[in-house]
Amino acid sequence: MSSKERQELILKKMKAKGIEVGSGVPNKKYDSEEVYELIHIANCFPELREKNN
Repeated sequence: MSSKERQELILKKMKAKGIEVGSGVPNKKYDSEEVYELIHIANCFPELREKNN
């Protein structure tokens, strides 16, 4: 899987859960470990944040 494909998959999963890139709140506890992981992973790709602006 290419980097671009991984990024698209991450965005698709985040959208399905109603999460916007850059919406993470520092030190916030999330009900789902998957939500936390998706936000953390998205933060590793600055280009994902740029797509939403």
